[in-house]
Amino acid sequence: MPDFEAVGDAVTGAAIARAVEPRTGTDDGHTHETNCLNCRALLAGDYCSVCGQKAHVHRTLTAFWHDLAHGVLHLDGKLWHTLPMLAWKPGELTRRYVDGERAKFVSPMALFLFSVFLMFAVFSFTGTHVLNGPAEVEGATSGRVRAEADFEKAQKELQAELSSLQQERERLLAAKQPTAEVDSDIRGKQNEIAISERIFRGFVPERDAVATIDTRRGDLTVSTGSKSADDWFNAAYKKAKENPRLLLYKLQSNAYKFSWLLIPISIPLVWLLFLHRARYRREFTAYDHTVFVTYSIAFMSLAAIALSLLGVIGLPSGIGLLAVLIVPPIHIYRQLRGAYGLSNGSALWRTFALLILSFVALGLFAFLLLTLGVFG
Repeated sequence: MPDFEAVGDAVTGAAIARAVEPRTGTDDGHTHETNCLNCRALLAGDYCSVCGQKAHVHRTLTAFWHDLAHGVLHLDGKLWHTLPMLAWKPGELTRRYVDGERAKFVSPMALFLFSVFLMFAVFSFTGTHVLNGPAEVEGATSGRVRAEADFEKAQKELQAELSSLQQERERLLAAKQPTAEVDSDIRGKQNEIAISERIFRGFVPERDAVATIDTRRGDLTVSTGSKSADDWFNAAYKKAKENPRLLLYKLQSNAYKFSWLLIPISIPLVWLLFLHRARYRREFTAYDHTVFVTYSIAFMSLAAIALSLLGVIGLPSGIGLLAVLIVPPIHIYRQLRGAYGLSNGSALWRTFALLILSFVALGLFAFLLLTLGVFG
């Protein structure tokens, strides 16, 4: 069944992209106002010279859906200038954008936002997953459901024991007998219920959980003490070992939320490729590398979308695998050569180096997802 939340994410991504990338140029709408409806400035054309708003604001349902189509599909001409160059001349596109040609092209960040959100939405519809197909995703989900069922069963047993202790306390009170011992047992059982809840939800690693209770107020306090990197790794490894499919499922389902992290992770790695030559260090700045990285990730996302859709219509898996092995190196080579003006040999060794560094970046990205608590 399609994940409609993912579709909402695609639309949200388009809206963000439109906020980053406003439309330029004119349309065929008639202008009737003499003053801008936004800032009241005197109009002298199709757009306000002060705030940039269109002179004529449509108020029809047709215009609303027209604007929605523009917002989601970016159909304002810039996309059709950008996509062919991104595919066939990525280096020229990067260099021209860095050198100041902005009105013709979709900006790197706008294209990145839209392509990444759209990629995860398409993956949701087509059943494309990091796992080996929908069956394994179903298995991961079933594992999560089983774990929750086991937890609920254990909690019910603990609640039944607590209820029994509370009944015993009421009996002792009715008989006017001391209740200190049963009060202690009740507090211990309350601790056990609260701590097991927090451990299951991922707030406190099991091996580090320490519970205390204030006997005067009955307030439960949970502390974890100090945790070493080894403790964190062991806890993460334990979760992965117990249910690796669920771990991969969560990684995929949450990755798009932090996909922007790939940009700051990748920029220093690209910068390293030009560190050894003083001329390159002077000629190319961090901004050049940022535009390069962002356009590159956007292309890889769009290529993944294309492969996913081709798979739906029957593209053999062998051809898809061949495309994955061939297309990224060729695209990176062409983008490096055109964006930085490199010779064939210089672009070639940097292509192989960047392919290796890409795996490093993906590894760091996965690690950051873990440390950010995505799997809690």
